[in-house]
Amino acid sequence: MGRAGLQVPTPCVSVCWAGIEVPASAQPGPERGDSMTPTLMALLCLGLSVGPRTRVHAGTLPKPTIRAEPSSAIPWGTPVTIWCQGSLEAREYRLLKNEGDLWTWITQGNLWTWVTQKPLEPGDKADFSTAYMTDSSAGRYHCRYLSPTGWSELSDPLELVVTGVYSKPSLSALPSPVVTSGGNVTLQCASWMTFYRFVLMKEGERQPSSTLDSQRAPSGQFQALFPVSSMTPSLRRTFRCYGYYSHSPHVWSYPSDPLELLVSGVSGKPSLLTPEGPVVTSGQSLTLQCHSDVGYDRFSLSKEGARDPPQLLGRQPQAGLSGADFALGPVRPSIGGWYTCYGRHSLSPEWSAPSDPLDILVAGQLPYTPSLSVQPGPTVTSGENVTLRCQSRSAVDTFLLSKEGAASPPLRLRSKSQTGQHQAEFSVSPVTSAHGGTYRCYGSSSTAPHLLSQPSDPLELRVSGTADTVSPPQNESAPGSASDRRDYTVENVIRMGVAAFILVVLGILLLEARHSQTRTPEAASS
Repeated sequence: MGRAGLQVPTPCVSVCWAGIEVPASAQPGPERGDSMTPTLMALLCLGLSVGPRTRVHAGTLPKPTIRAEPSSAIPWGTPVTIWCQGSLEAREYRLLKNEGDLWTWITQGNLWTWVTQKPLEPGDKADFSTAYMTDSSAGRYHCRYLSPTGWSELSDPLELVVTGVYSKPSLSALPSPVVTSGGNVTLQCASWMTFYRFVLMKEGERQPSSTLDSQRAPSGQFQALFPVSSMTPSLRRTFRCYGYYSHSPHVWSYPSDPLELLVSGVSGKPSLLTPEGPVVTSGQSLTLQCHSDVGYDRFSLSKEGARDPPQLLGRQPQAGLSGADFALGPVRPSIGGWYTCYGRHSLSPEWSAPSDPLDILVAGQLPYTPSLSVQPGPTVTSGENVTLRCQSRSAVDTFLLSKEGAASPPLRLRSKSQTGQHQAEFSVSPVTSAHGGTYRCYGSSSTAPHLLSQPSDPLELRVSGTADTVSPPQNESAPGSASDRRDYTVENVIRMGVAAFILVVLGILLLEARHSQTRTPEAASS
């Protein structure tokens, strides 16, 4: 080392490393609170100082590349390897970590198995490994190599991140994780923790897709909204997001649950229904059925605004149709909402057009019971005008009128306040036999439109004397019966009357013609 011209400053005023000078103000020392002894300081300078005989030939050596495996975001406590790739003539590789303004060597036994790699033979790459990733391991790294002509440039920086230090955020798609081909979607990463920034990562990529500052959401959470555009069926995209604080940008939270975006197309839409009807109660079993006559192999069920990814099921043939039954289990308040389903063939990445949306409403969640009445009364005649009135003394935003056994969604009307009552009037004009049945009404709030009040008492509407009622056919009489004979007699009388009328008319016309012929010769002779 003496031949290299190394000198140990006392104290070490500056650290010169391969042509890079670090000012004394950036060095550790007693004035900065470090308990570094003069001896250790001298050893540090010995390790980092390079004499004038070691030169950097700027521009003559290509800079190496640096990467981390399996990725640059490593879960806490798992192994990681950093690769530095340079020239075939490289005789030595070195790894550096940037600590703010101070470049420091990473000593053997601290983090990396080797800080300086000296291959037995020149080679174009070297690896630096650790079996246990921690927050002290995270940071910004560079590498360089030594060739017979000198030291190379620094590599581009590697941002090595440790994950799993803070609670995971949530990731959801707005308005839905199912996007039409070529369409756009917004991914919402949110947390109750006061993260400084959120990071969006796409599965299979080493670098973050996007990083955004945290914003306060109306709900009180902290969030970032990531736009994702130009969705195509050929690109299956699964995302996760992380959060971190400003004082430790290389220390991230646990990843959110994965969110896969599905791309829908224009092929035939399936139908979505529920045997239990759109209004359900807590604890009730609920199954949503997605059916199609197209013959899809896979089906997906999506809920609008849900944080959970869509449910996927294989084909379950039923009565010549392809379909799938999605069992949602016992009903709870969070099940309420708008649902759609999709189908696709196993060999195609594109999903079908969405089914018509199905609104699932959970009754019994608001602490009041409205009343239901009918005018002019519960028994009416077909063609009359009927009004069903739903009322409540509690504040109600919207009233819903539901008919028992109907597959169609309940009717909705905005509440009107009148004489201390909130009410809505549902008009049926004119009433027919199809309107007969048992009705109930509910109230809902604009803040949670899928949660309903207790149901009103049932009201049965009876429609009598309906004009569209078909009378049962009369029993056919046997040939030759008295009724047959009466029918024939009537018909014969009618025929004879018509024939007599025609004969009378013809007789009158004949007499008139004969009378005219008699008068014509008399006129000629006179």
